[in-house]
Amino acid sequence: MAADVTQVFGKTILILGMVLVAAGLFLLLGPRLPGFIGRLPGDMSWSRGNMRVYFPLGTCILLSLVLTILFSVISWLRR
Repeated sequence: MAADVTQVFGKTILILGMVLVAAGLFLLLGPRLPGFIGRLPGDMSWSRGNMRVYFPLGTCILLSLVLTILFSVISWLRR
């Protein structure tokens, strides 16, 4: 029983580590991303005075589509 808990804990730490590495790479490489990210059709922004509201709907849809395809391929490969 203790070995099962240890294995689950180890896998959890590995997954969290991979997520942190991916987030770090994104922060390092973020300024080098193509300029159209965040300025897609469907991204909305409003400015009034010194207040600005930005709602990246198009970017969210594109990101959702890419992640769905990526996770579907990973799931298919793990079978």
